[in-house]
Amino acid sequence: MATSVAGEGQPILNGIIDELHTKKLTDLPSELLEHILCFPALQHVDVCSVSCCCKRLHDVCHGRGQVWGNQFKLRWPRLQRFYRQNESYDWLREYKTRHRVGIQIRRTVESFSKRFYTEVPCIGQVLGDTFAEIKALGMPEHFCEDELLFILDSDKRKSLTLKYYAKKILYFLRQQTILRSLKTFLEQPAEQQSALEGAVLVDQYCNPLADITLESICSQLDEIIEKVKKMLKMKNPSHPSLRIPPGALDEDLELQQQVVWALNSVLYEQLQYKGNEFDYYNPLNSYIHQVLLRRTGIPISLSVLYLTLAGKLGVQLQPVNFPNHFLLRWCQKPRGSGDIYDFVYIDAFGKGKQLMAKECEYLIGHQVAADYYSAINSTELLLRMVGNLLNIGKRGDGNEKSYQLLRDSLDLYLTINPDNVQYLLLQARLYFHLGIWPEKVPHSLPSSSDGEASTLTLFSCQVLDILQHIRVLDPSQHGAVGYLVQHTLEHIEHKQHPEAPEAKRRTAPEHLEVQYSVGLIMKHKRSGYNCVIYGWDPKCTMSQEWITTMRVQQLSSGANQPFYNVLVQDGTCRYAAQENLEPHSAPLEIGHPEVGRYFSEFSDTHYIANEALQARYPEDTAETLATVQDLYHRPEPDAAAAHKDM
Repeated sequence: MATSVAGEGQPILNGIIDELHTKKLTDLPSELLEHILCFPALQHVDVCSVSCCCKRLHDVCHGRGQVWGNQFKLRWPRLQRFYRQNESYDWLREYKTRHRVGIQIRRTVESFSKRFYTEVPCIGQVLGDTFAEIKALGMPEHFCEDELLFILDSDKRKSLTLKYYAKKILYFLRQQTILRSLKTFLEQPAEQQSALEGAVLVDQYCNPLADITLESICSQLDEIIEKVKKMLKMKNPSHPSLRIPPGALDEDLELQQQVVWALNSVLYEQLQYKGNEFDYYNPLNSYIHQVLLRRTGIPISLSVLYLTLAGKLGVQLQPVNFPNHFLLRWCQKPRGSGDIYDFVYIDAFGKGKQLMAKECEYLIGHQVAADYYSAINSTELLLRMVGNLLNIGKRGDGNEKSYQLLRDSLDLYLTINPDNVQYLLLQARLYFHLGIWPEKVPHSLPSSSDGEASTLTLFSCQVLDILQHIRVLDPSQHGAVGYLVQHTLEHIEHKQHPEAPEAKRRTAPEHLEVQYSVGLIMKHKRSGYNCVIYGWDPKCTMSQEWITTMRVQQLSSGANQPFYNVLVQDGTCRYAAQENLEPHSAPLEIGHPEVGRYFSEFSDTHYIANEALQARYPEDTAETLATVQDLYHRPEPDAAAAHKDM
């Protein structure tokens, strides 16, 4: 019986097995095939190969399907926020476009090193009109930004030169986006302009690589407001500001006074916000995100914070452009009053202290006219804020950061007030100093004064464009404009026939005393700082004034010894005598912002010079490798002896 049953069932079992054997991958439902082809291990080349197998798999891998959508998401996760979930996209086309953008941008960035290499690392060189090459690709801006971020996020020790220029391009592209937002902001009616939004735009423009958004700033302010409401509830549980939505305070000064009391208690007592008296001219005091982070600022930044918080709680304050000490005013009489004595003045820098008119003069030590007690709009507030940053930039010591701050603040100021001749001239001089010139110039330049005006129209040169604008605005500036035009044209003429920097060969007789080479990690014997060499001279090439100031004559070999250009760990650039330097016993990375200008990679014991630096010092690469091998890879004496005995 059993045998008989088994025999009868055998054909059925064989049929099932045969059917399973004949089943193919393409027989699976489309949803299951898509699920399989979305496996994270598969890359775009795998999907391409699969889609070429047959029509069935080609149809499953269609451009608008899940498979290519998954590939795009895996490859570029940051771009997902630019796509709506419920909309259909041709993901294959998006993938191809983004892939092509990546290749083109990488090629453009790679070309920058040869075109913009310079010996002087802290001159604040700007790449100028060449940034237009990125925009000329005609691709979505967020594609370009994502590729630059992808470059910056790669192995931190490699592709240093590529990252250096990618960072500069990203800085520029984000600033252009922020400038467009600022112009849109300025076009709004004055009553619709938010002081906080304007301050955030200034912050973003000066810190374009930081993650600063109006939403994140408002979220932090909302947290402070919740603390204020808790304090206010203790004072008055039925206060209108505690309702959802908040009730209007109208002109009830008692209710407003309760809000101001609670705000002062939270801001200055609980959270310990304060005016930065000890480091007043630090630009961080002007950036809203830093004020919130460090809980310190200057009068105008703290006033923006105070003004915004009070407004959200129902107390309407007005900004006052008081000289040398920004204030807020709070009306104590019916709205519309113009009498300065009808207001209380709040000093946000002084822990919210309330002052009557004329008491404010004690803050600055002299009398002022009644006009200085008037309220200003958000645009005027921004001019004051940017003006503060501009003055800090002018006070700088001529390093990369101060030049960048000066340029950024000038750009902002002239966006708000484009016809300020004084600052236009300053901008032209700054651009001239930084060497912001056109990439392409005519083959011949007119040298006569008659040809000067026509020349101004030929160049897409920022310096000449600015000077042309100044000449139209104020003809009395003819002398200053003419001087800068002449020198700009001379520089452009020189740029047409650039002299290649002379290669410095170690084997040359005059260089035989040079002991060290570019890329070596060094330690300064006297000052103790760590640094990396990016250049050298057989003798000191600085001026006699510098030699005297730095007391070079007190060195045992004086100025008559090799001197080295070094990037220091603290971000400075120095010129050090050979007798003061020694190889570092334990080489370490040098966290200097200009490292990428000269070096392509950090290789544990030394930096590898990029192509531009190698062309300048063609024999140093081999010398550096030999020095590193001798210093750090020499076998220990005991180990060497043991090996010999064996």
